Amino acid sequence: MKFTKMHGACNDYVFVDCAGGGPADPAELARRMSDRNRGVGGDGLILIHPSDKAAGKMEMYNADGSRGRMCGNGLRCVAKFLFDRGGTGGPEFDIETDAGIRSVRCVLDGKRVEAVTIDMGSPRFDPADIPVRLPKRATVNQPIDVNHRRYELTPVSMGNPHAVVYVDDLDRVDLAADGPAFARLPIFPEGVNVHFVQSIEPNVVRVGHWERGSGATMACGTGAAAVCAVGVHTQRTDRKITATVPGGTLELEWGDDDHIYLTGPAVEVFSGDWPE
Repeated sequence: MKFTKMHGACNDYVFVDCAGGGPADPAELARRMSDRNRGVGGDGLILIHPSDKAAGKMEMYNADGSRGRMCGNGLRCVAKFLFDRGGTGGPEFDIETDAGIRSVRCVLDGKRVEAVTIDMGSPRFDPADIPVRLPKRATVNQPIDVNHRRYELTPVSMGNPHAVVYVDDLDRVDLAADGPAFARLPIFPEGVNVHFVQSIEPNVVRVGHWERGSGATMACGTGAAAVCAVGVHTQRTDRKITATVPGGTLELEWGDDDHIYLTGPAVEVFSGDWPE
């Protein structure tokens, strides 16, 4: 089975073109291929299917085999994969995801994609949409104790559940301890991706990510969009920001159309054959 390793700001995935059919057990395949010691290595597996609604369809699995509805960094790589192989007809096209259709615009270096802008859709703060077990009046800067420390979180959905937590000093956050503790909070029935944010300037933030199903990651596209949404919603940041993440930088803008736009790199690393 042929595969391609790609990353967006070092959030790396294994991609499989399923035009001729997909794997019988993608969840198990995701666990095996994502293993960084015994597999290809990555934050998960993304299958690229034909679509009758768009240029292609993204089916995404986390490293632990759990299904994800949306992945911003992975979607940029899908856009690069499709365009570079001549499957789109132009640099602007749609991709189908489990969170709905997403429009993309490729930034070209010659004839190949260097970066991609994604329309991430509108953020949703209603507790039922996230989902989170909190009343509406308590979903902004909600005080919560995690590992004997008081935090304030604001939940939001960008097609998947996120908790955004602002901190004074990101370097003092114990991501390996506090990330999974947030992910296990009973108020999130489907788990949650948590993002610890330090505001540097009104238009610049630093972010550390803990993703359900993958753990600490170098970047999280939907998470960066969530950070942009919460920053504006809580009057901490401008509508257009640069998010510095462990794997690089991502550009976000909450447009006047209520959609958040994410721009970041898409890089193809290598291709190979999985021996099955």
